[in-house]
Amino acid sequence: MDKVINYLKDNYYEYIEELKEYIKIPSISTSAENKGDMINCANFVKNKLEAAGITGTKIYETEGHPIVYGEWLGAPGKPTVLIYGHYDVQPVDPIELWDSPPFEADIRDNKIYARGANDNKGQNFVHIKSVEAFFKTEGKLPVNVKFLIEGEEEIGSPNLEKFLATQKELLKCDAVLISDTSMYGPGIPTVSYGLRGLAFMEVYVTGPNRDLHSGSFGGAVANPINELARIISKLVDENGVIQIPGFYDDVTEMTELELENIKRLNFNDAEFAEELKVKTLHGEEGYSTLQRLWARPTLDCNGIVGGYTAEGAKTVLPSKASAKISMRLVPDQTPEKIAELFTAYINKIAPEYIKVEVKALHGGKPVVIPLESKAMKAASDAVAKAFGRETVYTREGGSIPIVVEFVNHLNAPAILMGLGLDTDDIHSPNEHFSLESFHQGMFASAYFLEEFAK
Repeated sequence: MDKVINYLKDNYYEYIEELKEYIKIPSISTSAENKGDMINCANFVKNKLEAAGITGTKIYETEGHPIVYGEWLGAPGKPTVLIYGHYDVQPVDPIELWDSPPFEADIRDNKIYARGANDNKGQNFVHIKSVEAFFKTEGKLPVNVKFLIEGEEEIGSPNLEKFLATQKELLKCDAVLISDTSMYGPGIPTVSYGLRGLAFMEVYVTGPNRDLHSGSFGGAVANPINELARIISKLVDENGVIQIPGFYDDVTEMTELELENIKRLNFNDAEFAEELKVKTLHGEEGYSTLQRLWARPTLDCNGIVGGYTAEGAKTVLPSKASAKISMRLVPDQTPEKIAELFTAYINKIAPEYIKVEVKALHGGKPVVIPLESKAMKAASDAVAKAFGRETVYTREGGSIPIVVEFVNHLNAPAILMGLGLDTDDIHSPNEHFSLESFHQGMFASAYFLEEFAK
């Protein structure tokens, strides 16, 4: 491994220049204007895979943006690792809040600033380069490797699930390696082993058949905004407990091993509150903050629409009001069951003098990978070697639905070896990625291939 690591060190600055080229392509998947850039970026990734030594590269067309695939299967008897990432990025608005142009890859304070620097070009590029280092020094890899780099992650991967379902044999593997999450803190080697799921709903309340004057009709007709507010107030009590009957029936509690891991992290509630500029934290009683963030389900109103909201006054009694409500789920909850329970409860508590409609917008299942799995052990040892300190384990409060699809379709553990930080402003102006994380991340990727081969 010394030759591999030294090769990565010797070519570090050249790799930064290549990363700049990658980042400069404005591969915004939501924009029709950038369709050509999406094709150019897919070809860039394919060319970099081939230059690294990956054979069997191919661009698969979809109904949307292309999927880039590559493989090297020259290690018979050894396990196969599927490395996943995405080359598409978020839009850059508001452009005026950027301190440097979003696609110029400006380097300041040993960080690279650009859209996609962290999410996900910087993170997936480390794996391409670690593979290259093996081929340049050893002429081969210690394991079989497949790459799957898509162009639609930022729009929900609408075509990737279909690809997974129809290409199971092509993508067959023993583990899926993903770098698209965050480290626990700067320089702290981190492996994430769980993601919460999601059930996203919308509630529509209708009262009178048109907007009314609140003076002429107020007091005689129910106000949909008032009634919607009452419904929302009955979803979660003052102790943070969700009131939907059956909501917690399938919740799997954290294991003793997981709880011990949380204690070792020494999470500081006061510092977290100060960072968010709130007087104190609040959530479900009886659980620590990290338990609430990682392993407890939640229910939050994400937006309310109704009535007059422009400047000045308009005394209107609105005909309609609506709210968007998300519920983060944990094993073994399913978005389908939770959506049914939510809908039944809303219909039960809604008064008869209004009309209520509930729609399920989308959902994703939660996932937890056993800490004792071989792939998890390999990842833990790899990042510890790369960063020179003990690995910590985290679960993510957010949802990455495609991770669950990998687990379900390929029957392989998904290892989330994140290299970014929560402070890297992904999806926001001035997104950035630490070049130290980029450097150490290449080492971690190389060590993982070596460790998993064992």
